[in-house]
Amino acid sequence: MIIRWNGHSCFTVETAQGTVVLDPYAPDSVPGLPALDLKGDAVLCSHGHADHSAADQVTLSGGTCAVAVEEIPCYHDKVQGAKRGPNTIRILSAEGMRMAHLGDLGHPLDLEQVEKLKNLDALMIPVGGFFTIDAAQAKEIVEELKPRVVIPMHYRGEGFGYDILAPLDDYLSLVDGPIVRYPGNSMELTPETFAQTAVLACPL
Repeated sequence: MIIRWNGHSCFTVETAQGTVVLDPYAPDSVPGLPALDLKGDAVLCSHGHADHSAADQVTLSGGTCAVAVEEIPCYHDKVQGAKRGPNTIRILSAEGMRMAHLGDLGHPLDLEQVEKLKNLDALMIPVGGFFTIDAAQAKEIVEELKPRVVIPMHYRGEGFGYDILAPLDDYLSLVDGPIVRYPGNSMELTPETFAQTAVLACPL
């Protein structure tokens, strides 16, 4: 399968069972990022904020999507949604692999959530802090879940992202194990892909 980062928290996951777009952002909602023009069989949004919920930026095929989806309710903050509302974690299963997109997770995971999120082949996790968990909290979650591939998202990069977010290096400085910087914004995930933190290039 192919995992493509479209910037911020938006990904396109192309599998033999269908193509799913996650958390598309609205035009001009994320500084420095171009407007999206995406295609897929399904689109999933973790919550209703404009930088995660622009489903109208995705042209749907109208075909059947056989990617299995499991949802885990959680919150966008550490006060049970009182500040920023709810958030939904999604686990996608296809080609015999499982990956999770944490959306704008704003708090540590509880034991039940941790159990549901174990044995992941890939984890898309916010690391920029302020609106979500920060680098240190992201590291703790990665240590709890032990996914094979970690893909950081929702951070400030060179020329893109909210100024209030921390840069990616704040997270990478805490990482144990291989860090692979991909020349483009996509990677192929197979059962043979070695354990790594995958840094995908932002498609500016």
